[in-house]
Amino acid sequence: MFEEFPEPEEELKRADHLVFVTLKYTRTTDVIKNAIKRLINACDLITREALYHAHKKKKLKAIPTNVKSQQETLLKVIKKKEIKDFVDFYKLLRKIDVSGYSSKSEYRKHVTLIAHLEKNKNYEVDVDRLLQFYERTKSYVEYIRAWMQGK
Repeated sequence: MFEEFPEPEEELKRADHLVFVTLKYTRTTDVIKNAIKRLINACDLITREALYHAHKKKKLKAIPTNVKSQQETLLKVIKKKEIKDFVDFYKLLRKIDVSGYSSKSEYRKHVTLIAHLEKNKNYEVDVDRLLQFYERTKSYVEYIRAWMQGK
């Protein structure tokens, strides 16, 4: 949409390929981890694009440079429950990405990434949950696109 930004849809295409093709044949937690990184990248790109749009429409004075501030600013610009839910989801993705992890059933049908989020707190990401993450990110990108178009 804006020349300055890479398209979040491109990151979604790459995540789609990882989820529906690569993971089907390799069944490794590294593929799950890479798909989560692609989803995070898509979220970052669409968030920056939304903030740029708000800045252009004079709804925002300055665009923050770090990711955490961008998410908080987005909450202030778009005061909707969907955005709050998405920011919480985005924080979960970031936690999964930076945390240590282990594997379960690697190279098998039910491959699972077990993220060690906090002491004695694990979060399991299997293929079905990764599909949910993908769909949720895709719907968020569509929601922000609709918001920018004024729908």
